[in-house]
Amino acid sequence: MRWKRTIQLLDVHAEGEIGKVAIGGVPKIPGNTIAEQLHWFNTDPKGDALRRMLVLEPRGAPIGSVNLLLPAKHPEADAGFVILQPDQAHASSGSNSICVATALLEAGIVEMKEPETIVTLDTAAGLVRATATCRDGRCEKVKLTMVPSFVHELDVTIDTPQWGRITFDLCYGGIFYALVDVGQIGTTIDKANARALVDAGMILKDLINRTIPVVHPEIPAISGVAYVMFRDIDPDGAIRTCTTMWPGRVDRSPCGTGNSANLATLHARGKAKVGDIFTSRSIIGSEFEVGLSAVTEVAGRPAIIPTIAGRGFTFGLHQIALDPFDPFEEGFALTDVWGPSAGDIGKAP
Repeated sequence: MRWKRTIQLLDVHAEGEIGKVAIGGVPKIPGNTIAEQLHWFNTDPKGDALRRMLVLEPRGAPIGSVNLLLPAKHPEADAGFVILQPDQAHASSGSNSICVATALLEAGIVEMKEPETIVTLDTAAGLVRATATCRDGRCEKVKLTMVPSFVHELDVTIDTPQWGRITFDLCYGGIFYALVDVGQIGTTIDKANARALVDAGMILKDLINRTIPVVHPEIPAISGVAYVMFRDIDPDGAIRTCTTMWPGRVDRSPCGTGNSANLATLHARGKAKVGDIFTSRSIIGSEFEVGLSAVTEVAGRPAIIPTIAGRGFTFGLHQIALDPFDPFEEGFALTDVWGPSAGDIGKAP
């Protein structure tokens, strides 16, 4: 074969959300911390090209993420990783952390111990501890202790031509979210409404990022609203969520970082206390257990330590390769599959 690059991917999903894990062939990524490596992906043309090769067509697809396994930089961590998506590299994700922990254990990269194995993950947002329930050689469930989450501002308003004035909470759960009660856009969180939810999420994300700059007070590499998450309450009290992802899809899982951010709003409003556990349900009906394990501070502001529990499933193993004469080394995306915003791929989202 005349390939100039090959990368091995273990196919994993967490409650329906695909998070492929690059377990072999990963090139050396510059940076002394995972946050610096994240910054490289998002600012250096070489990092951008590698991301695009992995997540865009013809080697990638609109659904899911690619998690690049990296050597841990923190002495307490077993492995590091950066999340690659069509818009940019991201710092943290609950569903992807479940996928990575499952991959590390089921591929034998980290020794599986029954009935429980603790895997510490080094992310740009900080350490995530994954407690995996293991039996008969498989990872049955993963409970994540997430990075500190906090409210940036509650009840922020923005005027829109489509829905008038929208109120949302601006919060951090490993990345920044705008959390919007779905009734404000005149629809519900249902599989049949996925396209309408995505379109609304992309419009709101663009408006918010153009008018309300936000940067993590301790990690400058994390800035801007990454996602708009719509929320509702199901009749049984479960939190129904739908995270919209650029350029045009919804998270299939209930969303770990989004629920971490939302849990911070519940705590700030006096609706959640240490020890509480909530059920969060996704647009396809899959569930996470969301817990409030402790309170803390981030740069002097109140914060919480959330836990997210869900299941990861391996479903394939494949290798992608790059032909040195392939004219589409950096990939492409079309609006027929990727959604209206795909026309902006290659530009700043």
